Amino acid sequence: MAGRSKKNLAWRLILYVTLATVAVLLGFVVYGWILELRAKYIKYSAFGIDIPSNYSIHGIDVSRYQQVIDWDNVKQMQVENVKIDFAFIKATEGVNNVDPYFHRNWKKAKDAAMARGAYHFFIATRSGKTQAENFIRKVQLEPGDLPPVLDVEERYGVPPQKLRQRVLEFLATVEEYYKVKPILYTNVDFYQYYLKDEFDGYPLWVAHYLQKDRPRIYRDWAFWQHNESGRVNGIAAFVDFNVFNGDSTAFSNLLVK
Repeated sequence: MAGRSKKNLAWRLILYVTLATVAVLLGFVVYGWILELRAKYIKYSAFGIDIPSNYSIHGIDVSRYQQVIDWDNVKQMQVENVKIDFAFIKATEGVNNVDPYFHRNWKKAKDAAMARGAYHFFIATRSGKTQAENFIRKVQLEPGDLPPVLDVEERYGVPPQKLRQRVLEFLATVEEYYKVKPILYTNVDFYQYYLKDEFDGYPLWVAHYLQKDRPRIYRDWAFWQHNESGRVNGIAAFVDFNVFNGDSTAFSNLLVK
């Protein structure tokens, strides 16, 4: 009798654990469905920021902070002559991490015919090559995609020379794998203090806010992140806004072939 009671108790525990697991998974599914439904109905009358007027190609960058995005809404939004032409999407961080919304964003952006690019957030205390391998495992570039991007914003106490060495390791590893020159993202001050001459040969995506016409930087740049508080249909949170420094031909020439 005691053996049978223990067996029944074990089966009840298994049943309870199974039901609890199913309930949790169902909860995630329902939560995701609610977020997706919400994104579909998020609409704004304007982008909510001043848009630099002397550029013709505009875009955004997103990560998990924007949660579920309705990419069809993003693609269709147009205010006067400004629409969203491209999106940079966070893929990975450090040596192991992947953005939880990356795979969805990557697929849905393509489905909406949005020019897309993937970026890696750099952790200066870790190997540049190992971080590049993390990115390569997660990101499959296709013709029409933007080149891979390395986002470098913090030193984490690493000496500048060591920082530059690790950044170059990442860039070289990624370029060797994808056969395309990667883009370097950072802000104006970080570039000028810590990176500068060694990286002048890489396309630059530079962050510099509260500027009207262009970022304050001495070198050529490809993309300018000019605002972090934009509004876009299909996205509940604030969004970073960017422009491309060139015309449609130059933009097309930058894309992966």
